[in-house]
Amino acid sequence: MTADLTVTAVHLTPILVADPPLLNTQGVHQPYTPRLIVEVETADGTRGVGETYGDTKYLELARPFADRLVGRRVSDLNGLFALADEVAVDSSRVSGQVDVGGLRGVQTADKLRLSVLSGFEVACLDALGKALGLPVHTLLGGKVRDAVEYSAYLFYKWGGHPEGVAAEKDDWGAALDPAGVVEQARAFTERYGFTSFKLKGGVFPPEEEIAAVKALAAAFPGHPLRLDPNGAWSVETSLKVAGELGDVLEYLEDPALGTPAMAEVAARTRVPLATNMCVTTFAEIPEAFAKGAVQVVLSDHHYWGGLHNTRQLAAVCRTFGVGVSMHSNTHLGISLAAMTHVAATVPNLHHACDSHYPWQSEDVLTERLTFDGGRVTVSDAPGLGVELDRDRLAFLHRRWLDDDGTLRDRDDAAAMRVADPAWVTPSVPRW
Repeated sequence: MTADLTVTAVHLTPILVADPPLLNTQGVHQPYTPRLIVEVETADGTRGVGETYGDTKYLELARPFADRLVGRRVSDLNGLFALADEVAVDSSRVSGQVDVGGLRGVQTADKLRLSVLSGFEVACLDALGKALGLPVHTLLGGKVRDAVEYSAYLFYKWGGHPEGVAAEKDDWGAALDPAGVVEQARAFTERYGFTSFKLKGGVFPPEEEIAAVKALAAAFPGHPLRLDPNGAWSVETSLKVAGELGDVLEYLEDPALGTPAMAEVAARTRVPLATNMCVTTFAEIPEAFAKGAVQVVLSDHHYWGGLHNTRQLAAVCRTFGVGVSMHSNTHLGISLAAMTHVAATVPNLHHACDSHYPWQSEDVLTERLTFDGGRVTVSDAPGLGVELDRDRLAFLHRRWLDDDGTLRDRDDAAAMRVADPAWVTPSVPRW
């Protein structure tokens, strides 16, 4: 009997997940970060899961989107874009904003819709795969690798959240200088087997971050290294850092803010530049590629609009000889599974992908995904190959319900002001 793939219900569960005090140029991560778990249910009882950002502005779009999805088939993936266009966006939510959660530049209504759509697309693919008995990578055309390589995502980090702030404890310790960064990298290697390293920069003066990368190069000779200050530097500072680290960096990620500045840096250095800030939509590709502003685009299915759009992005990059890898924000196992499935299908994925997952002590899955030698094995089970732990989901949702609204929108600057009331989000360029 043919399965009935009509969507009969959509379940949206916002949650708050523990997050360590990781530093970036905007401030510091809050003790809990919002995520949204999307479940679609079909007429034959099949359920598919997806995950995306859980801030209020995303929830406001997800709810009407969910209503419109009922009655459609989970296989109607192209139709999701038409549904998204039907959902109105409050312009006050996005006008001129920098998306703090992703540190990915100015946000627009279209970007916001795509970020919501991505969670639904993954849920539909998971349900479709389960109904057909096929893994998601097969639905995307088939895998070209059996395991996907990830990079250790290093952060400057406090030893704990400020005293008096309710938070979960972590065992990573502080990392506020080159020695601390190297020790953190060793821990990542011992626990997960990572062989490449990315440091989130833009936190301390460039000289200190140059020293940290040089310390990593000395501790891990020959291993790929990356540095990402999230556009915190001027063109001249970017060139200075590139000159100092040109012999050890795999690439320099978003040293300066915006395509014109990136193009100027790229024209004056041989160090490849990567981005997840100036190229975040297809409309931003022509200018960046024509100007030679970036040599590697960091895809992210959460804001490109899902797994199919991620594959299209990779194909465009391949056409223009631009490298491709994968950006990561704070995420759980559902997203890591989705990232791994789509990454397994991209032929021109020549750089290890980013992943925040090792930083997350909490998850909504019955079994955490694991890294072996810095790689995640691609599941051949139907759908994403993951299963929700409904007790954990309920627990994390209860935390969201009990919150007074303070943590339902990620705000790294607000979290920093708890420790430093005088903190103001730095203007760009910061150095």
